[in-house]
Amino acid sequence: QVQLVESGGGLVQAGGSLRLSCAASGVGVSIVPMHWYRQAPGKQRELVARIFAGGSTNYADSVKGRFTISRDNVQNTVMLQMNSLQPEDTAVYYCAASLGPTYYWGQGTQVTVSS
Repeated sequence: QVQLVESGGGLVQAGGSLRLSCAASGVGVSIVPMHWYRQAPGKQRELVARIFAGGSTNYADSVKGRFTISRDNVQNTVMLQMNSLQPEDTAVYYCAASLGPTYYWGQGTQVTVSS
């Protein structure tokens, strides 16, 4: 059974930083693509960042240079370091693992950025 347990969300002032963590079980984070998505109120869920098994990464244009996705293979955890946060980053952030065409999702963690 694939389980993703997220942590690290919270309230931060504009310009601040947060680190989100996604602890995985039932899947190896170095074996399958791992993703961070976010969904703001009233908006479509969007891809924020992904990391592939080989270590390559992709980012949404809106977060390039500010967010960094990484993984700890020993802890089997994926992280999202978020710097220079802005109010438009406010959303529920979801971790996901993709096994072929199937996505497995974490519970989501709220990130709120105040101005």
